[in-house]
Amino acid sequence: MNRIGTVAVWAVVTLCVITLITLPINMQTQLIASITIVALMAIIKILKGEGIWRLIALALGTAIVLRYVYWRSTSTLPPVSQLENFIPGFLLYLAEMYSVGMLALSLFVVSMPLSPRTGRTGELKFFPKVDVFVPSYNEDEALLANTLAAAKAMDYPADKLQVWLLDDGSTEQKRNSHKVLEAQAALARHDTLRQLCEDLGVRYLTRARNEHAKAGNLNNGLAHSDGELVAVFDADHAPARDFLRETVGYFDDDPKLFLVQTPHFFLNPDPLERNLQTFEKMPSENEMFYGVIQRGLDKWNAAFFCGSAAVLSRRALKETDGFSGVSITEDCETAIALHSLGWNSVYVDKPLIAGLQPATFASFIGQRSRWAQGMIQILRFRFPLFKRGLSIPQRLCYMSSTLFWFFPFPRTMFLIAPLFYLFFDLQIFTASGGEFLGYTLAYMLVNMMMQNYLYGTFRWPWISELYEYVQSVHLLPAVVSVMLNPRKPTFKVTAKDETVLVSRLSEISRPFFVIFGVLLVALLVSIYRFYAEPFKADVTLVVGGWNLLNLIIAGCALGVVSERGEKSASRRVRVSRRCDFVTDGRSFPATIENVSANGARVQVYGIDRQNVGFDMDAVIRFVPYGGDEPEELPVLVRNVEGHGDLTAIGCRFTPCVARHHSLVADLIFANSNQWSDFQLARRGNPGILFGTLWFLRVALYQTSRGLVYLLRSAKPGAGVVKAGAANSGVASEATR
Repeated sequence: MNRIGTVAVWAVVTLCVITLITLPINMQTQLIASITIVALMAIIKILKGEGIWRLIALALGTAIVLRYVYWRSTSTLPPVSQLENFIPGFLLYLAEMYSVGMLALSLFVVSMPLSPRTGRTGELKFFPKVDVFVPSYNEDEALLANTLAAAKAMDYPADKLQVWLLDDGSTEQKRNSHKVLEAQAALARHDTLRQLCEDLGVRYLTRARNEHAKAGNLNNGLAHSDGELVAVFDADHAPARDFLRETVGYFDDDPKLFLVQTPHFFLNPDPLERNLQTFEKMPSENEMFYGVIQRGLDKWNAAFFCGSAAVLSRRALKETDGFSGVSITEDCETAIALHSLGWNSVYVDKPLIAGLQPATFASFIGQRSRWAQGMIQILRFRFPLFKRGLSIPQRLCYMSSTLFWFFPFPRTMFLIAPLFYLFFDLQIFTASGGEFLGYTLAYMLVNMMMQNYLYGTFRWPWISELYEYVQSVHLLPAVVSVMLNPRKPTFKVTAKDETVLVSRLSEISRPFFVIFGVLLVALLVSIYRFYAEPFKADVTLVVGGWNLLNLIIAGCALGVVSERGEKSASRRVRVSRRCDFVTDGRSFPATIENVSANGARVQVYGIDRQNVGFDMDAVIRFVPYGGDEPEELPVLVRNVEGHGDLTAIGCRFTPCVARHHSLVADLIFANSNQWSDFQLARRGNPGILFGTLWFLRVALYQTSRGLVYLLRSAKPGAGVVKAGAANSGVASEATR
């Protein structure tokens, strides 16, 4: 009876909603209703309404969205008899309906996400054997040394922890290659990494051939190990000391648990953050996914494996014969397979690893192309909506995650739609200026308010539009390619050793300047038509405003593809840690102020600055976490600055033995709280108004900067240098 009652209630509610959104009303009433709902949503937001009030605000917004969908579907499509108008008009309509559908899925996933789980470091009483896999392909030795050292230093019983380097860059196939240079490089890498692993107390493992990419490499690790649990870290993802203590205990709580996933925190900005200089001011792009979406997925038991920073159950993996390898995104594919078999997942919203992002815009696009193609492969081969074994919420969650990557199509349509009218006078959206104001503008504003409700402190206004635009230009061909040939894409490793040493335009920047030029011409055309055709002024004003919005985003993108030259690929990590600075046999009290993978900045008390010179050998002596006695890390002095009784000395690490890599890892990665503090420091919600004003200011400046770079682009000498000396991919800023 309860189920029948519930169905009856939902049927009545649905009927009421349909009646409201289809109710015929005049334009004045529509405007009043839109303004009223926007005002109510704003009041709830200002009063910081949560819980039921949050749902009420989202429900009010949904009513406006559904009203717009009804009006858009019944009143604005061009006649089918006018194919030149109908075809582009219908494509625009489909793009809008896609956006509405994704909004609906987002509301389902994150309208009420789970609160972050409390820390469990002090509770762990369950110590199963854990194999730590660090898959590698072409990464630098120093990068691997820091990651392996950090993994080895995790706070966990030593007899229960085994770290593995899974080296796919030195396979037998590569070492026996007919190409002598390739063979010699693989042999040298094999010997070097095997010795590094021996020094660090880590197991080294390679295989015969590079089959099934990363999934095959991980499965080879499974075949040679026997731990109850498997932790996976990418080669550039180093864990904090408390990683296992924060994650392993969940497997004791639930015997059907296959995954504990943690967020990916990055020490360096992505190309957008670096070129727009927002890394320390605004939440990173990935924080929306890890800070909100994964918690929403976790509510429906649909948090999925993200390829790294996770612990998995070997018992569960045996049911799928290891990691899935049909798509090039083996992580999400494996999660779907295990969820469909009745296994559960948990998401722990605390950064417990620190990694690297692509340094160049081209590498960033390459990484996103792989993600997009892999998720579309999953949609094609595993189609979550009809995947047997998944619950209905899980199906919707996975559909949301996979369908998202079709965004290049609607984003491209939104970009070119105004041009159909401005250049060719096509009527692809039949509405007056007043109707646009009452329906479309209200829909856009409510959509932004709902996004602000869902992601406010994690994603600022217009940033999603910018990220989607800069990706769409190059992702559109990649998405079309995988749709036409789902088995064509192959796994490509994201570059981790790039550094932009000289300011220059990205090698894939040309389309952005072409698009900006076209949109600028369209703006001039709209101004001309506004005055030359006063009888169409209202429509021209609306379409011209739409094009102007596209132009602002396209202008901001010019700054994104204008690569800033930097000496460092990473921001320094603030640590504030006591030490002794030792040089020429004398010891001085000091504090380590900040560190990077290559160096540190130390505040030294009482040292004679005249006796400290460039490239002088010195030692930093400190007590590592979990240790009792101080240890020494050799450094070279790179610069000296006086500040009263304190002398700030920039040092470069000069590790000589494996233990030195462990000490570097201890300084940078051991304390996970520093990463949480950094994220919290840049989280804030500027609101739609101030966020929009901020974005306009940024866009104006970045447009001018991009045009300046274009004028200078004819000059030689600008380029990307594969900086092997960047070691872990994080070049030291402490040497400045």
